[in-house]
Amino acid sequence: MQLTQDQPRSLSATELLELLRCPSCEGVLQEQSQGYCCVTCAASYPRQDGVVRFVDQQNYADSFGFQWKRYARTQLDHDGVSDSERHFRMKTGFTPQDLRGKLVLDVGCGMGRFAEVATRWGARVVGIDLSAAAEVAAHNLSERNFVVLQADVFHLPFSLESFDCIYSIGVLHHTPNCEEAVKVLPQYLKPGGSMAVWLYSGYSKWYRFSDIHRKYTRRLPAKTLHRLLRVVVPFFYHLDRGLRMIPLVGGPVAGIIRHLFPVNRQPDPQARILDTFDWYSPEYQSKHTYEEVFRWFESCALEDLHVGETPISIRGRKPSRLPRVHAGDV
Repeated sequence: MQLTQDQPRSLSATELLELLRCPSCEGVLQEQSQGYCCVTCAASYPRQDGVVRFVDQQNYADSFGFQWKRYARTQLDHDGVSDSERHFRMKTGFTPQDLRGKLVLDVGCGMGRFAEVATRWGARVVGIDLSAAAEVAAHNLSERNFVVLQADVFHLPFSLESFDCIYSIGVLHHTPNCEEAVKVLPQYLKPGGSMAVWLYSGYSKWYRFSDIHRKYTRRLPAKTLHRLLRVVVPFFYHLDRGLRMIPLVGGPVAGIIRHLFPVNRQPDPQARILDTFDWYSPEYQSKHTYEEVFRWFESCALEDLHVGETPISIRGRKPSRLPRVHAGDV
């Protein structure tokens, strides 16, 4: 059957196998009943709970696994709520026309928030996540054109130049080396493909007190920190609202407290705790400027660079290959 514009081709098991490579030796993988095996070095990558594991299940991203298992559907668009689609547009600059029918890599897919948008737009999406959040994404998007793998951005299990588009939103600044993580990705783009990243901004200094708190909070077990924030976040949220009702001095005092004890203050109570936990729990958290990220993109020969609507978001394109010139043509 010929596909129409509204019927993008599905990502088949055969196509996925053609994309995959052994992250240890870059050898071809062979599918087995319980996962994949490298035909070169014999490394095996098991399928557990519906997700193929290319990394150990315990790693520095464990807090994200806890986070997304607890808040599995909090940020998914639903019932007229389209916050994730709005953020996706703002932070990547992609439109439905850019992604329809394309093979897309979501780096750090978490519970599938942005992959849900991309698949809804007609993309065929492969997601990777270092944490056990991959299991949540697999469940959330089980009926979508989506495959998720638990994998490390520094050792991706793909052949080069596989994807039409790559995006990573709010993830690479949580790796040990954000610059290296960004520079890894363009080699997996097809010529002419586009890549977009969104990273924490280094321009504003509002977070400097939270960095002091993070020296302690990132060392706490995820469950302990979460229990603490379930008390702290509502306290500061309602304190802020109460202070702002006091004429003259209330607003300035609330501003000082907000600066000294930064917690999320959006209206939805679950989202408040989720976003605050997301800030204080990760092992790594770096901030960046447009100047440095532009240099990273340019060093990878990406061109046609664009900034998004919110810092720090940058999109670039991998140059198309020049046509080969034959001797008889010159």
